[in-house]
Amino acid sequence: MHTPVLSITRTPLVAVYGTLKRGLRNHHWLEGADFLGSDRLTSATLYDLGPFPGAKPETSRGVEVEVFRVDATLLTELDRLEDFRPRQPHAGLYRRAIHVTAFGPAWLYLYNPEVVGCVAIRQGGWWP
Repeated sequence: MHTPVLSITRTPLVAVYGTLKRGLRNHHWLEGADFLGSDRLTSATLYDLGPFPGAKPETSRGVEVEVFRVDATLLTELDRLEDFRPRQPHAGLYRRAIHVTAFGPAWLYLYNPEVVGCVAIRQGGWWP
């Protein structure tokens, strides 16, 4: 079982679960990043928000993520895309937290707003 590690550790890894995955509409943001492989996280549950998913730090049976090695510049660009606000992490659309993956600790973007009425994905992945 993968458990989240909640720290401000600097890591060059990002685990993606939605439109940033290979073959989907925002994957071009990860140009230049090294694809390390896929994993299943039991430390997060995805919610289908319609045009994209959002992850919450809730136990699941394993949601699919793709793990990439990124540099600091690309991580900053991803933060802008995901509306992550480092000085006010709960004010943006997403916040970041470290989750353990098969490739090492990786940032996972967690959805801030409520997900009442949204379909939970507790196993597998999200596809448009």
